[in-house]
Amino acid sequence: MRPCRTDRSRRRRAPRGRRAAPVRVARHAPTPCSPPPCRRRSDPRASHPGDASGPASGHRAAARRLVQSARRPRAHAVSRNRRRQILAGSRICRRDPLFFNSYETVTFNGARMPHDVSLIALLAAGFGLAMIFGYLASLLKMPPLVGYLLAGIVMGPGTPGFVGDLALAQQLAEIGVMLLMFGVGLHFSLGDLLSVRKIALPGAIVQIAAATALGAGLALWWGWSVGGALVFGLSLSVASTVVLLRALEGRGLIESVNGRIAVGWLVVEDLVMVLVLVLLPPLAALLGGGGAPAHGDAAVHAGEAGGSLWAALGVTLLKVAAFVALMLVVGKRVFPRILWLVARTGSRELFTLCMIAAAVGVAFGAAKLFDVSFALGAFFAGMMMRESEFSRRAADETLPLRDAFSVLFFISVGMLFDPRVLIDEPLHVLEVAAIVVLGKTLAAVALVLAFRYPLNTALTVGVSLAQIGEFSFILASLGRGLGLLSAEGQSLILAVALLSIALNTLLFAAVDPVLAWIRKRSAFARRLESRDDPLAALPMSTPQAHLTGQVVIVGYGRVGTRIAHALDARGIAYVVVEQNRETVEKLRADGVAAVSGDAVEPIVLVQAHIARAGMLVVTLPDVFDVRQIVDISRTLNPAIEIALCTNSDEEAALLANEGMGEVFVSETELAHGMTEHVLARMGAGEAHARRSAAH
Repeated sequence: MRPCRTDRSRRRRAPRGRRAAPVRVARHAPTPCSPPPCRRRSDPRASHPGDASGPASGHRAAARRLVQSARRPRAHAVSRNRRRQILAGSRICRRDPLFFNSYETVTFNGARMPHDVSLIALLAAGFGLAMIFGYLASLLKMPPLVGYLLAGIVMGPGTPGFVGDLALAQQLAEIGVMLLMFGVGLHFSLGDLLSVRKIALPGAIVQIAAATALGAGLALWWGWSVGGALVFGLSLSVASTVVLLRALEGRGLIESVNGRIAVGWLVVEDLVMVLVLVLLPPLAALLGGGGAPAHGDAAVHAGEAGGSLWAALGVTLLKVAAFVALMLVVGKRVFPRILWLVARTGSRELFTLCMIAAAVGVAFGAAKLFDVSFALGAFFAGMMMRESEFSRRAADETLPLRDAFSVLFFISVGMLFDPRVLIDEPLHVLEVAAIVVLGKTLAAVALVLAFRYPLNTALTVGVSLAQIGEFSFILASLGRGLGLLSAEGQSLILAVALLSIALNTLLFAAVDPVLAWIRKRSAFARRLESRDDPLAALPMSTPQAHLTGQVVIVGYGRVGTRIAHALDARGIAYVVVEQNRETVEKLRADGVAAVSGDAVEPIVLVQAHIARAGMLVVTLPDVFDVRQIVDISRTLNPAIEIALCTNSDEEAALLANEGMGEVFVSETELAHGMTEHVLARMGAGEAHARRSAAH
């Protein structure tokens, strides 16, 4: 059989009178009609005199085919270094260097097959560089997150050397966002989300409007179009899910009032951005995008765009409502049941697989069927799983995967960054960074204070939103595709995203020092804390029993609620100190003595009448806040008894060594309770009592 034209075009003519030279292996993938490799000389069949496929006849046949192919026109031009013949005998052909070509050619059962290793190369280089740069950042007293971003810059197209597959990195980063939001949903209930709706819903909408106005105004001042300025401003208004959650988790604030407000704010931002992504294409013609109509037909197209705009808005709202209803009605019953059935098998692998399937599957289905973001779909899946008694175990099982994939998110952000924008437009970068870091923070702080929340909550929420991330990239890409946003605008968004993410951890670390400095030096801050707030002080009708010798409970979470119910059942008076204003309003409606505010502020403890209290119970997770509360309470009431709770033995030892009070560790108390139950059921308690009486 004569070889096909494709094979003939990849060979060169052998010199007359010479044997065909042995040829090295081709780097390209084989064609289906490539001939099998020649046998080695060591093959006993090759040297048999009667074998027509011996070395001499084989080389003559190869030379004859080369001469015939040289006389015909080539199918396509092939460079010299690609025109090579196959050398017999090797099982694995020469491979390209890993960092410059993601394919290697493998011989298997006589056929050469390309093996794609781009994913392996991305993971190996990404995790390796992230570990190295993260460790160096830790040595320099910087957060590891900065090292992850630097690893992405090294792997990106803006620097020489290895260039990772950005499309793969972004998909893996999306998985990280799904798992992270799923984990947050496991710690959130629908009640937690609804409890902050009065501040999260209006606050997020007003903050988005303010940030959009600042960004669009700056772009218009630069001379950009209205459409480009609007897309640019919207891209600066939404915070990154991963950055916000990593910052809150690192400080143990996810389940605090500050964390609930920030996460509720984030959920509202995600919903608003879903609507923006749907409405932007119909608006592109009106805003002067690439598909803008001719001048004479502007009115006709404007009417059509207006009709499609309202239609798209209605369809989107219906889809979001259908998704939420489906999760609340079906998911709330189905997911816990599935988790219970899987847990009964006793297989840890199946349990972990169930968690991943729920997070990724619901997120993907929500995006495809209901046009909801991956993050929002995974968050609702986690909230539904929280109804199961295995939710705590589910959070622990998925934690390593969440951490690993969230690292890939920061790597993908670094890969998008082009360092040249810092050289070409340094002033523009600084101006946009000021809007994101300062403008968004001040806007959020003012909004939270307007809702009469303490300064600590305002600063925490404001700093957590002072960055941009994945939704900003999506908006910028959509704006570029619609012809609204220029390449310069997209580069500025990516550069500011990198800077704001790197600065966010430093801003969080500065919250407590800045808060202390403001309280000490600012008369305005002191007026804010002492302003007339009906929930900041006990009502005049509070019984005297709640003002003297009472128990002061700081924090009305799961632990604080159970303690309050136990005291109530025994007729013991108590006062609750809680940051969440809606919780305090509900307690007041139920006739419970409660004060709204941050117990770290002395005025709040004074309003709870800590000076005449009999006991202080602190259920907060932050050990630094606990120490400040104890110091203030001891100053106002040196004889007060104090009970604290913590989640780790190290924190318990620290508090006990400083004489903070009676410290209870959650796992230790659980072990004691289970031990007493087992001993009581097995009769060990009675036997021990009899032995003690005998002695």
